[in-house]
Amino acid sequence: MPAREKRSEDLAALTEGAVLSRGLGRSYGDSSLPPPSRPLAANTTLADRILAFDPDTGLLRAEAGLSVLELNRLFLPRRFFLPVSPGTQFVTLGGMVAADVHGKNHHVDGCFGAHVASLRLRVADGRIVECGPDREVELFRATLGGMGLTGHVLEVAFRMKRIPTPWIWAETERMRDIDAFMDGLKDAARSWPFTMGWIDCLKRGAQLGRGVLMRGRWAEPHEAPPRPPRPRPRPSVPFVLPLSLVTPLTVRAFNSLYYHLPRRTRGLQAPEPFFYPLDIVSNWNRLYGPRGFTQYQCVLPETAGRGAARRFLELLTARGGASMLCVIKDCGPEGSGLLSFPKPGISIALDIPITDDTQALVDALNDAVAAEGGRVYLAKDALTRAAHFRAMEPRLDAFLAVRRKWDPEGRIKSAQSVRLFGDTP
Repeated sequence: MPAREKRSEDLAALTEGAVLSRGLGRSYGDSSLPPPSRPLAANTTLADRILAFDPDTGLLRAEAGLSVLELNRLFLPRRFFLPVSPGTQFVTLGGMVAADVHGKNHHVDGCFGAHVASLRLRVADGRIVECGPDREVELFRATLGGMGLTGHVLEVAFRMKRIPTPWIWAETERMRDIDAFMDGLKDAARSWPFTMGWIDCLKRGAQLGRGVLMRGRWAEPHEAPPRPPRPRPRPSVPFVLPLSLVTPLTVRAFNSLYYHLPRRTRGLQAPEPFFYPLDIVSNWNRLYGPRGFTQYQCVLPETAGRGAARRFLELLTARGGASMLCVIKDCGPEGSGLLSFPKPGISIALDIPITDDTQALVDALNDAVAAEGGRVYLAKDALTRAAHFRAMEPRLDAFLAVRRKWDPEGRIKSAQSVRLFGDTP
């Protein structure tokens, strides 16, 4: 049965009795899809009001349907920015809490949940509960990264960050292999708040893991124009292509071209292309054709040693994992959320076209990640098996215990919780 959603500006009424809340629906897997037996979800995007803002402290309280796109439109010209931003503007505050999103500054500022002062939730029995770092702490921690399974997020209070200008000072540098990349990431993390890298994941041998390291910071007033960047036109892919343009041949050509662009570069950059490069083209996913793609993101912990990234890339290239987008980021300490994704080490994210072999590739990658002591990101997951996730996640039992306490009948669930946690379909 096809899934449906209902919308209303009255989020408290909308979520009463609902099986799941859903925002902009940009998660890569089934976490925002209702289960087959109850295919109706509550869409939060009409409930997007800012309820309070204190410019002295940066404390903002808003409804869960408010998007990062709207926050940036309103606050970047006023020189405020999110304390932590994911790689897209098309996400709601409720979605950011559910995934406990991280960004290019995780090594400095942690996950979004570290900056949340309080949450207002409708829990499974219909009550509306306030939780935060100082009240109903167990529920709060389970909600951060809990993929919406502990209750419906109604309101979020968090602290915006004051910035010197709405411009980024960015630098890029070519990295010859994965070992140079690891050194470059660690070196950049000592003095740059934003770091990440793009990897050519088709290269093998001496060039395995070659790519481009990017680092950035907010520009100071003497470095930037007095006016904020102008919004740019957003071209769109108009329809789903009959065949995927993302093939090993096209990925190889793109990777070679991108790697050999002039480096080392430095200078001013607008925040949108720096933080949200994929948002520049609307409906870019249509380039993958009718079968689409999945994103796979894992974290490889420091405890696995420097060789973990090399071993992961060797497995990926040996199995022909052609990904046009392969992003590597430095991760700092583990967050307080019971299922928050990052831990000290590095994360690797891949866009993988769906083929007949994709499930087998994900299984092989998950075997390797579990053996390294790593884990996958539920906001990006579509194909992980329940046994693999349990092997990766020692905190799972603690999360499930809190979830049962607040929802003993299992009223709030998703297609993902059916797949991974054994909820009734």
